[in-house]
Amino acid sequence: MAQSNIKVAVQKFGNFLSSMVMPNISAFIAWGLITALFIPTGFFPNESLAKMVGPMVTYLLPLLIGYTGGKLVHDQRGGVVGAIATMGVIVGTDIPMFLGAMIMGPFGGLVIKKFDQSVEGKIKAGFEMLVNNFSAGILGGLLAILSFLAIGPAVDVFTGWLVAGVDWLVSTGLLPLTSIIIEPAKILFLNNAINHGVLSPIGVEQAKTTGKSLLFLLEANPGPGIGVLLAYCIFGKGTAKRTAPGAAIIQFFGGIHEIYFPYILMRPMLFLAVILGGMSGVFTLVLLGGGLLAPASPGSILAIMAVTPHHAGTYLANLAGVLVAGIVSFVVSSFVLKTGKQQDEDIEEAAKKMQELKGKKSSVSNVFSATSAAMPETVNKIVFACDAGMGSSAMGASLLRKKVKEAGLNISVTNTAISNLPADAQIVVTQEELTPRAQNKLPNAYHISVENFLSSPEYDKLINQLKNPETAELQEMVEDAEANVPDGSNQANDALLLEENIFLNQSFTTKEEAIRFAGRALVKAGYVKESYIDAMIARDEMTSTYMGNDVAIPHGTEEAKKDVLNSGFTVLQVPNGVDFDGQKVRLIFGIAGKDGTHLEILSGIAVTCSDMANIEKLVEAKSAREIIDILNDK
Repeated sequence: MAQSNIKVAVQKFGNFLSSMVMPNISAFIAWGLITALFIPTGFFPNESLAKMVGPMVTYLLPLLIGYTGGKLVHDQRGGVVGAIATMGVIVGTDIPMFLGAMIMGPFGGLVIKKFDQSVEGKIKAGFEMLVNNFSAGILGGLLAILSFLAIGPAVDVFTGWLVAGVDWLVSTGLLPLTSIIIEPAKILFLNNAINHGVLSPIGVEQAKTTGKSLLFLLEANPGPGIGVLLAYCIFGKGTAKRTAPGAAIIQFFGGIHEIYFPYILMRPMLFLAVILGGMSGVFTLVLLGGGLLAPASPGSILAIMAVTPHHAGTYLANLAGVLVAGIVSFVVSSFVLKTGKQQDEDIEEAAKKMQELKGKKSSVSNVFSATSAAMPETVNKIVFACDAGMGSSAMGASLLRKKVKEAGLNISVTNTAISNLPADAQIVVTQEELTPRAQNKLPNAYHISVENFLSSPEYDKLINQLKNPETAELQEMVEDAEANVPDGSNQANDALLLEENIFLNQSFTTKEEAIRFAGRALVKAGYVKESYIDAMIARDEMTSTYMGNDVAIPHGTEEAKKDVLNSGFTVLQVPNGVDFDGQKVRLIFGIAGKDGTHLEILSGIAVTCSDMANIEKLVEAKSAREIIDILNDK
């Protein structure tokens, strides 16, 4: 258990570092291309245009990383303060301050986040903008001074140690041994902390001084992976052999390395193949003097060629490094596949194991879903599932139930938490991020993923498929959204939704601020305990509570059900909207559900909010009574 917790912690750390760097990879590539084109030894030497190279690597790239790191912690304000703090480490040193940006960006975001939390609800009306602007400016300025005087010089010394360590590995011929760590780390999804936290920053410093760096190819080399996939193309069996050619194209030209991870997890001996392939490739690159101008992300052969220095010898060295790594990996993989006694190669099961190791949904998991359960010929039970089983799933189930009834189908539609999915569920509908968990729980059910709970086209497709299975893929059915719900299901019960719990004309800068406001209203009304508020934040971080149609329904996690005292709702009208992960939300329904007593009114809210005309009426309502009347459809 302790080892698992350590792995998860390292994964989260690596994912956080990756989240700072990956959104800005295009800027790294732009810098690399400008360098390759216009420096004195480039394709088209141009002294004027080459002046961009230094400022981009010194200022632009670290500032982008610092801003992104701060924004990850505390949205826009965190990004601004993170960028201000990063400026201190940039000016305080003479090297590209990528490591410093990775420290000061998130730290700046954390500082302003803590400040905002400490003054929440204490600022007098009319002074919000004044406090917001001056607090960010003052704290950002102080952090910039701190980073200039202390953090920058410290990171400068640490970077010097890292560079010296890499130089020592190169001079002693031990650099190829790094593949013993890097190749298994890639498959176990522990590589981001190494690649984006150490290799890329040092590589950029080397590239600035020597014109290229081999470190950019230690993890990005597609050779070890393509060798494994080519071996499966020839010596594999079953689904693994059939899917390997497509996976090879995606890996080698698309640069998505994780697509070959399941093939190795099926045969753990193949770890040896990628390690030896990686070592051989690095040795070749060291011997021939390979390297790149900038990070190659994704690790595609096309990306590698794009950021290779304009020199025939370097092109040859890089191609040789990829080729040798691929050949060695192919030979070892072929031996393992031909001599192994394993007969069954369950690529889908290996893909699921890969996602468990990754800790989140894989971007290529759908490639291996060919053997997933098919739509049952006779459907009797549909289950809509979410994390807690009391919010989004209830709304989705109410809409599905309505559509099933209108279609004249005798099918049960219920909702539950994913952990409580019944074994007899034939069709399971979940939010996209939760589908892998649902599939692990019920692998034999037919699974449907949705993004917009209130107006997902998947609902109509499903109804069409159930009514006309022989023509479902060829026709589009449009369901009537105005039909009546069962008697009483659209009534806003006085005990659940009180006028004093409806807040008009609210304004929030972040979704967390809005969710906490809704949570405090539930606490004040006696519906939940204070601890439920943090559970609402945790639930939204797990997967967004945005439902579609400008509506969000923040509620607690499954574990927080114990903190619910009574079922109840609060409604926040936000005419100007608040950002929920890129989606504008104008109506927020804070939910506390106990023993299913909230489901009736939630069903009514779902049906009402599925019509954008009703949304506009709710947003324009001038009184709490008017909102209740609209929800009651009076």
